[in-house]
Amino acid sequence: MKHIVFFIIIISLPNFGFSQYVESEWEERDRWMPLEQIFKLAEIKEGTQVADIGCHEGYFSIHLANVVGNEGKVYAVDVRADRLDLLSEHLEARKLRNVSVILGDYDNPKLPKETLDVVVIMDAYHEMTDYMTILEHVKVALKPGGRIIIVEKQKQKVRDQSRTSQTDAHSMAPKYVRKELLSAGFKKLVQKSKIGFWEKDKEKVIWLLMATKE
Repeated sequence: MKHIVFFIIIISLPNFGFSQYVESEWEERDRWMPLEQIFKLAEIKEGTQVADIGCHEGYFSIHLANVVGNEGKVYAVDVRADRLDLLSEHLEARKLRNVSVILGDYDNPKLPKETLDVVVIMDAYHEMTDYMTILEHVKVALKPGGRIIIVEKQKQKVRDQSRTSQTDAHSMAPKYVRKELLSAGFKKLVQKSKIGFWEKDKEKVIWLLMATKE
């Protein structure tokens, strides 16, 4: 009697992060994302020149565009052209003309030099493997006195684990980012350890770090 052996191959695909980012979910996200706190702490207002690195379809970029107005500008960066195509559609539908859409590299957001008042990396820093290189590019893009804002979530189940274990779980502790910002030469660190809960889940604490280029 012949035996037939079946081999099952499981392919692990990367988490492309569509949840919370598609336009149909933006209204729900507004209910738990602490936007007002972020804008206030980062001093983002009318006329600000700001970048959104890891913008996806543009949830935060569109909020930024509405705040900075026609006198300001938003540089929306992502590494996936399909996301940026959708962002361009959202901008056109809203008649927003103050957003520059940039297809970045995984180690370079391709921002203009010494132009920006603020650079925001929201829920994307944990995905970056070349984070120190990116921080150097951010420094070059900021004006003297410009600010970098990193917003992340800390999942309580991995809070005491290694950096790699945390990033594998799409989480990040501020202690790692503090060291990296200081190593990159940023100054005047401000940390807000809890500004909300991701998706209203108390096991996913939203935190913010702000640092300055001198």
